[in-house]
Amino acid sequence: MSDGHDDIPKIGVGFHFEDLHQGMRFRTASRTLTEADLVNFCNMTWLTEELFTNTAHRGEMALTERVVPGALVYSFCEGLMLPMMQDTGLAFLHMELDVKAPTRVGDTITVFCEVIEHRLTSRGDRGLVRTRNSVRDQDGREVLVYTPLRLIKLRGKA
Repeated sequence: MSDGHDDIPKIGVGFHFEDLHQGMRFRTASRTLTEADLVNFCNMTWLTEELFTNTAHRGEMALTERVVPGALVYSFCEGLMLPMMQDTGLAFLHMELDVKAPTRVGDTITVFCEVIEHRLTSRGDRGLVRTRNSVRDQDGREVLVYTPLRLIKLRGKA
């Protein structure tokens, strides 16, 4: 079964710095956001804004559908990104994040990545990699974009 994105490799294991190059693109697996995800995230973070926790008065709210916090979407995206840096990622250094559209309970998200920065550190024993991560729902709508800068191992380096 094709999802229309077969030309973009799917990640599965951690990339070393040498495996990546500027302009490289890949995508993650997909994940459907459930009501349980929303409830557990709000309880764990104490994010108790009624937009996320009140189901009785949806018609009175700016967004009448069951929406999820952008922080939850970002957190789940980092989980989806884990195979990119499993055993090769050394540090998360910086990012910019932009929420583009609401994400709802029942939406399925996928992260589409492009390497936009790729360089060795000044010591030359590790690499700096920045990706542009475009998070899209099942309809291809971009709901969130973030640009993490990560420190990545070189092959054969501890």
